[in-house]
Amino acid sequence: MTSDTRSYRLENIDMVRGLVIVIMALDHVRDYVMFGAAQDPTTDPDVAAALFFTRWITHFCAPVFVFLAGTSAGLMGARKSPRELGRFLLTRGLWLIAIEWLVISTGFTFAPRGIPELGGQVLVTFQVIWAIGASMVVLAGAQFLGARACALIGAAIVLGHNLLDPVWPSGNVFDPGVPPWWGLHTQSAFIVGPFYVAVAYPVLPWIGVMLLGFGLAWMFQEPAIERDRRLMWWGTFATVAFLALRASSAYGEPNPWEADGGVSRTLIDFLNTTKYPPSLMFLLMTLGPAALLCAYADRVPAPIRRRLVVFGRVPFAFYVAHFYLIHTITLIIAAAQGFDPRRFLTVMFFFPEGYGLPLAGVYVVWGLVIVILYPFCLWVGRVKARRRAWWLSYV
Repeated sequence: MTSDTRSYRLENIDMVRGLVIVIMALDHVRDYVMFGAAQDPTTDPDVAAALFFTRWITHFCAPVFVFLAGTSAGLMGARKSPRELGRFLLTRGLWLIAIEWLVISTGFTFAPRGIPELGGQVLVTFQVIWAIGASMVVLAGAQFLGARACALIGAAIVLGHNLLDPVWPSGNVFDPGVPPWWGLHTQSAFIVGPFYVAVAYPVLPWIGVMLLGFGLAWMFQEPAIERDRRLMWWGTFATVAFLALRASSAYGEPNPWEADGGVSRTLIDFLNTTKYPPSLMFLLMTLGPAALLCAYADRVPAPIRRRLVVFGRVPFAFYVAHFYLIHTITLIIAAAQGFDPRRFLTVMFFFPEGYGLPLAGVYVVWGLVIVILYPFCLWVGRVKARRRAWWLSYV
């Protein structure tokens, strides 16, 4: 692959980002093509271990995306002035929010004119791209305070936002009658003209994650040996902190666990932390091992590392394309199973009963998606590495 000479690009960051985006696609394939896709398997107390861990492994994706987005912004500070960086983060963040609203939501439903099940309203889903975009808008101003201040503010949000659990609306409040500000810390929905806006990713904790990533970007500017040593230390600390705090149920997770039902059931309950919004336990559970992986990224066999870097250098292009590809495959599977494909021009929660594949089929489709998107990502990465057009920074 053509070498990407931009100073803020580090291969271990791209490799980890590539790994998590490939894993993320597994969860979205499961959403679209599996039996009972409307069900979140982590909410089922009787979920099979294979299905639970198929969902659980994808929990690593959003925290790593958001944290590394902040880290990449911090590394940009070596070649941009605070004013230039602030302008870029503001425009990039607003661009991502617009893409979430206009492009990704359309790929999510294939229904740009509205969904009958929602009274004809157009569904807009605010997911991880919205969380990254909104966090970048905040970071555009916060970065003028300096990296250390951003790290402290980010840590305060990550460590302290669960104090809001007893007083903030909780649960999946997808009721368009609730105030829009509920979406800062809980899943919610509101109506804007013909749009039904579903806030799947409450943004307040994600702002903390991005600020923390920005404030700790200095670690990636150190020599590789020192960088990896610090990543190992922080990753070990976060992982041990998760195990200790989760075992004690002292703080940081509204979903308690119980040691009953055997080893498998206990382990599933122990790992079943809250993603919406991401609790302190959820973030420690995911960012800790991710830091360890980043420290060992240089030791991953070269053929695997190179292919993951291809995806990690163009995560935005992959993300947008994979929704349209997965939904197209859904229409093909639906037609093959005897369904009218027009019934699948909606969100997966309204797919007809009887449609879908078993878990093994999910993994087959996932592999197909990765194989199809690899040449596309390779091409986009080469274009971005070879050309210096300003608009490529937004792709």
